[in-house]
Amino acid sequence: MGDKPKLILASSSPRRRDLLARIGIIPYRTASPDIDETPRKGELPRVYALRMAEEKAAAVMREDGEIVIAGDTTVAVGRRILPQAATEDLQRGFLKLLSGRRHHVLSAVCVIDAAGHSRSRMSDSVVKFKPLGEAEIEAYIASGEGLGKAGGYAIQGRAEALVSWMSGSHSGVIGLPLYETRALLRAAGYPVG
Repeated sequence: MGDKPKLILASSSPRRRDLLARIGIIPYRTASPDIDETPRKGELPRVYALRMAEEKAAAVMREDGEIVIAGDTTVAVGRRILPQAATEDLQRGFLKLLSGRRHHVLSAVCVIDAAGHSRSRMSDSVVKFKPLGEAEIEAYIASGEGLGKAGGYAIQGRAEALVSWMSGSHSGVIGLPLYETRALLRAAGYPVG
């Protein structure tokens, strides 16, 4: 039947690599896609997340027979996209905005199979933070955990204790929805248990 195809992870995120390992997948290699992640004027969060995953997958060099997987996780409050918190001030603003309210975490996955065909899926999770006091926000910022993360938090760490309710894919909120990922990889001919 031939060798298992080589899987390329189009991400520099250690979280995505760890999540793939949970379903027994170790990528052959990883590559950081170099794309412009600026949302387009008026672009809705769902459209943006799918576009990002697809552009990341397409931006990575793929040799014949290789499969590429890419993901994008977008935090959205209504129609507003919360980017990665590049500074503590941005993170503080995001946490104040998310305090006591629900928001969506859209986690898109794109797989380009060995023949070059692209397939994408989306996970839409709803997360609600407890009302956050100023001291809680400052303590979380001081932990350094949410800096550089979409929406300014990482659910797989301390922020999980701030979440009062969640519906959807926990792995999707971390960065790669495993149910959708497994389905896409199987459809692309990549053996997944």
